Amino acid sequence: MKIPLSNRLLACCGFVHPGDRVADVGCDHGYLGIHLLLNGTARSVIASDVNQGPLDSARRNAEKYGVRTNMHFCLSDGVKEIPRDFDCLVCAGMGADTMISILNAAPWLKDSRYRLILQCQSKRQELRQWLYDAGYAIRRETLAKDGKFVYSIMEVVYSPGEHITPAETYLSPQLLDSRHPLLPEYYQRVKQGLTLTVEGMRRAQDAQLPAYESILTDLERWEDRIYGNCT
Repeated sequence: MKIPLSNRLLACCGFVHPGDRVADVGCDHGYLGIHLLLNGTARSVIASDVNQGPLDSARRNAEKYGVRTNMHFCLSDGVKEIPRDFDCLVCAGMGADTMISILNAAPWLKDSRYRLILQCQSKRQELRQWLYDAGYAIRRETLAKDGKFVYSIMEVVYSPGEHITPAETYLSPQLLDSRHPLLPEYYQRVKQGLTLTVEGMRRAQDAQLPAYESILTDLERWEDRIYGNCT
């Protein structure tokens, strides 16, 4: 039976290493973990959710697809209650504020043995900045499209001392170098949103206007790479 997995969740799965023990935080229906087990990618999966309903649904689906033995279920607010014996943690389908709250509450994740796979729904530039401020660093970033939306998916490790520029919080070097065919479309959406922000600041004579104008200028300097990489 084919797992009904979205493109963005499939992209998350692409960052999982063969043999990984995976923790899927906010597992919802459990399809990501089930897919990884059926494909033989993950050795085991911890499926966690803050609500009992989704967790029960994930358990039923695991039984339906015959992977119940290697899938463990945990009712948890973020990662507070999950076992720590995993290799990579997946957080998908959440906003930046929720992800930051989850990671802030788990300083034990600041360990080189863990990898984080994050698919953020909103405020991606704020998440990227927070990650570097907290000592994390992006190692890989890719894109996926579901419907009319283009999502970014990043692989993150704890590596204190690395830095990111304001413009790179909008378009990371890893994403810029990915040569992904969706990069021009993603860039146009980022640029459009930032342009609207700058125009609003000009009208309001906002003191932060020069900083945002500088970010927009830096992004525009990368256009040859963005469009040249993807032709």
